[in-house]
Amino acid sequence: MKLRHATFLIFIILLVDQFSKVYVKTNFVLNESVDVLSWFQLVFIENEGMAWGAVIPGEYGKLILTIFRILAVFGIGYWLYDAIQKERSNFLITAIALIFSGALGNIIDSVFYGVLFNHSEYQLAKLFSDDPYGTLFHGKVVDMFYFPIWKGNLPSWLPFWGGNHFRFFNAIFNVADFAISTGVGILIVFNKRAFTLPKNSISRVFHDKLD
Repeated sequence: MKLRHATFLIFIILLVDQFSKVYVKTNFVLNESVDVLSWFQLVFIENEGMAWGAVIPGEYGKLILTIFRILAVFGIGYWLYDAIQKERSNFLITAIALIFSGALGNIIDSVFYGVLFNHSEYQLAKLFSDDPYGTLFHGKVVDMFYFPIWKGNLPSWLPFWGGNHFRFFNAIFNVADFAISTGVGILIVFNKRAFTLPKNSISRVFHDKLD
């Protein structure tokens, strides 16, 4: 995959991600939900921390998290550029591009949303509000996709969780999260294909050793 193809993929994912977030942010009140199908809902929540709602405690926790995300994106971006320059497999380049676009999409929320929108509690947020809810680098990540495919009580004979109420799938996520998860999934499922060196690279290594 060439650089322009990876760039186009990243652009499309970012466009869809930000469009969906702005739409939900300006058309839903915080925690409002809409049933699309019996197993699919749009639920507007905001995530202030890392995956699964984890946060870094302290006054500067949010700033530290955002800076860490930005540094991580620079690292992933270099990995993508290096993989393209070395003509690595399309599986690897696609996976890195997905992870990069997802991470960048959530960074846009964290960096800019605090100064672009006002509060979403009990009201529809406005884009380019005169009364923003936060400051630069202190925005909240918008999540909205919820797939409660099954819920009920687990059989009592199951160890540990037997008899407990269980819901699958319980996470609420966004397009950026889906891109990251898909990229990681490609690296896991297609591990050998993703990290196999191209024939020309193997030939160069062989010739370098002979020299």
